[in-house]
Amino acid sequence: MHAAVLVSNIYSALAIFVLFLHTLFIVWVIFGALLTRSRPVLRWLHISSLVWGVLTELLPWPCPLTVLESWLERSAGVEPEQGGFLLYYLDKLVYPDISPATLTTAAVLICALNLAFYGWQARTARLR
Repeated sequence: MHAAVLVSNIYSALAIFVLFLHTLFIVWVIFGALLTRSRPVLRWLHISSLVWGVLTELLPWPCPLTVLESWLERSAGVEPEQGGFLLYYLDKLVYPDISPATLTTAAVLICALNLAFYGWQARTARLR
């Protein structure tokens, strides 16, 4: 019985770690442009993250972090929440009265604004 509890605790800890990584990824998507100045590798990594963010919001693609987190929760004996990371964690904690459509629109808008910022930077760099 003790080994089963230990394994369950390990899976729970891993699920919390994935949740933390998921949160960091969302913070990176929102604010990553502030960290990419004169760092082309980070800039392209952030642009790729923005495109991925838009695609996972608009298309029926599952987020790999959500899938991994759900699997870890099931392995720990916890019933994973339905609706994915944004709809469950952020919607419940930060935006309790916002519809899923509004939350998705806001996420796509944030990504689009970041991409527009990169476009503006590229345009001004070409004009110099």
